[in-house]
Amino acid sequence: MAVRTKAAPPTPWSSGLAEPKIDSSAYVHSFSRLIGDVRVGANVFIAPGSSIRADEGTPFYIGESTNIQDGVVIHGLEKGRVAGDDGKEYSVWIGKNTCITHMALIHGPAYVGDECFIGFRSTVFNAKVGDGCIVMMHALIQDVEIPPGKYISSGAVITNQQQADRLPDVQESDRAFAHHVVEINEALLVGYQCAEDSACVTPVLNSASDSESKSEKNTKENSYINSVGNMSSNTDIRGQLKSLLAQGCNLTIEHANKRRFKTKSWLTGGAIAARREDQVIAQLEGILQEHQGEYVKLVGVDPQAKRRVAEIIVQRPGDSGTNGKVASSSNNYSNGNGAANGDISGQINSLLSQGCNIGIEHANKRRFKTKSWLTAGQVSGSVSQVMAQVTTIANQNPQDYIRIIGVDPTAKRRIAEIIVQRPGEGIGTTYSKGSSKGNGHSSYSNGNGSSSNGLSPEAIQEVRSLLSAGYKIGTEHANKRRFKTKSWQSCSPINSSRESDVIAALETCLQEHSGEYVRMIGIDSAAKRRISETIIQRPGQASVTQTATKATSYSNGHNNGSSSGSGRDRNGRNGFANSNLSAETIQEVRSLLSGGYKIGTEHANKRRFKTKSWQSCSPIDSSRESDVIAALEACLQEHSGDYVRMIGIDSSAKRRVSETIIQRP
Repeated sequence: MAVRTKAAPPTPWSSGLAEPKIDSSAYVHSFSRLIGDVRVGANVFIAPGSSIRADEGTPFYIGESTNIQDGVVIHGLEKGRVAGDDGKEYSVWIGKNTCITHMALIHGPAYVGDECFIGFRSTVFNAKVGDGCIVMMHALIQDVEIPPGKYISSGAVITNQQQADRLPDVQESDRAFAHHVVEINEALLVGYQCAEDSACVTPVLNSASDSESKSEKNTKENSYINSVGNMSSNTDIRGQLKSLLAQGCNLTIEHANKRRFKTKSWLTGGAIAARREDQVIAQLEGILQEHQGEYVKLVGVDPQAKRRVAEIIVQRPGDSGTNGKVASSSNNYSNGNGAANGDISGQINSLLSQGCNIGIEHANKRRFKTKSWLTAGQVSGSVSQVMAQVTTIANQNPQDYIRIIGVDPTAKRRIAEIIVQRPGEGIGTTYSKGSSKGNGHSSYSNGNGSSSNGLSPEAIQEVRSLLSAGYKIGTEHANKRRFKTKSWQSCSPINSSRESDVIAALETCLQEHSGEYVRMIGIDSAAKRRISETIIQRPGQASVTQTATKATSYSNGHNNGSSSGSGRDRNGRNGFANSNLSAETIQEVRSLLSGGYKIGTEHANKRRFKTKSWQSCSPIDSSRESDVIAALEACLQEHSGDYVRMIGIDSSAKRRVSETIIQRP
């Protein structure tokens, strides 16, 4: 089939009817489309489905050995030119040995230098990308000049020069990834060129085995592969890692052989200096290979509070690198499920593997309310032996609460309290309380994620989020009449910052005011203001799962990635649960803050919107993401029927860099 190329249509800005000029060594697939003055260099590969139209902005230049992959669109505005390396003007210039990957958009005026990589679905418009840059997936580069050798991460929005100047340098692992993609497309070029020539095809087929062996070798050598053994398939570990990096935590490694693991005498494996997820993964991979046959754990340290916030075991002896399972250690922020949701034997196994002593306690309903548990003794042996003893105690006391206790013999303290039976229910549903090392955080579960007396999983996660961010928690209640008039009354104050105490106080307030509205308050003690108000109970509802939030608290990165401050909410939005802000808005907030800009808000009713007479909301003095999100939420609620827009402000230049409407009536 003939290559689909033709002259530009006659238009006021393109009257020359110029046709594409394609080097004889280049390959242009018949299912691609080239129009107008497109100059294609030697050994260029243009894949099926690409559209290169120099029918408005013109001319285009594509340098030698560059590959244009499936679905790429290259177009240009009639006005605006860039200077090519030959000193002439072009609408679009793409240099040598560059890779424009699937579905990318290069819209002139645009310049892409030599040996660049433009990732899937990324956009370059009215911008210059210097030599050797790597742009990952779904990025936007507009109105800027990217210096040579810079790395642009997936989803990045680079729309001002200050952001461009602060970009990190490309690392060797990034280059390996880009080179791998280029090599694949070079092989495709050869394959396409000789596909219709049997004399050419035969040698290629005969050399397939050599190519496969080389490919295997290259795969082992290339450090771009995003895996740590099988860890790449484990979203929990990757989610925790991403969350820790987002919080600004320092990451360190510890390892121990079986003897040291039993005595908890971990050896330090040094700090991980990398800050990008792919680089951390690559460094972890090397560490796991170095300590094969040992336990390896990743430690997240809060540099401000100077304390550990997470300890995640990523490898155990016998694993191939890692089996992708994180130990349900009490030292790790857990989702409240122990080793598995409702899996008692799994939780017992987890406690025993940590070297814990196991005890059993029981209490009738009266003792349960007063927390006066009776001891049934300690249990030793295997998981099956412990489980048999628990079953015996449960059969002897069918109308009692039964719980198993995990005790750290070294620290001589309880690290887990797991209710395995409730009156009349038998063994099965679990309610666990596992304190986290050093900070008293706890986890609660009844097998479906909610606590025993009505707290929803979302409420429990928000408690963790608020406490980890250093906020205090309070509670208020109101009957239906007071709720309508917003005349809330305070429950007993919560003076503790231990998660177990806070959960207990919230449960008490829910019980005391079972027929009323109850809401949880997040309090910033330093600023002496509320940062969130979340309704956790409504009249007639035994368990509230929907929360009304005034201003959501900041992500604390719990390991299941679904806390109130992090992960993905029910509507699929990224970043903050129950937030009125879209994922795109939250991403823009992060982008502006990372660029060193301040953020402001303005609102306007329909009349003012038409006349562009915007009014300012309360100023946002903080540069902390949590405070900015809270302020944006507050402005949205105060002006729920108005237009609201977010302003990016360059304080040094005293000018606005962006105006984004985040709410419409």
